[in-house]
Amino acid sequence: MIPGGGQPNMQQLLQQAQKMQQDLARAQEELARTEVDGQSGGGLVKATVNGSGELRALKIDPKAVDPEDTETLADLIVAAVQAANENAQTLQQQKLGPLAQGLGGGGAGIPGLPF
Repeated sequence: MIPGGGQPNMQQLLQQAQKMQQDLARAQEELARTEVDGQSGGGLVKATVNGSGELRALKIDPKAVDPEDTETLADLIVAAVQAANENAQTLQQQKLGPLAQGLGGGGAGIPGLPF
């Protein structure tokens, strides 16, 4: 039952929405600062991305470099970056998922956010 004749308190609703927006902005900033890794080839290639999926570092073990077979190296790089991005998406869901539900996303997602 909503007090006051069934009308929601607009000021309270606006404050809640503003707080959720601030929480979301903080979570997005934290994601941008957090780095996650992905690897392939048993660790021969390691990719580091931030929580937003931006590639930050790439490490290639010299054993992975064969001048006669650059295709395998390219595949290892792609696989490592994909693994890192999957880890970043998991992190995004952990950090932003609860906020999306609070904003009424409830699994449908919020336009412009990756979940």
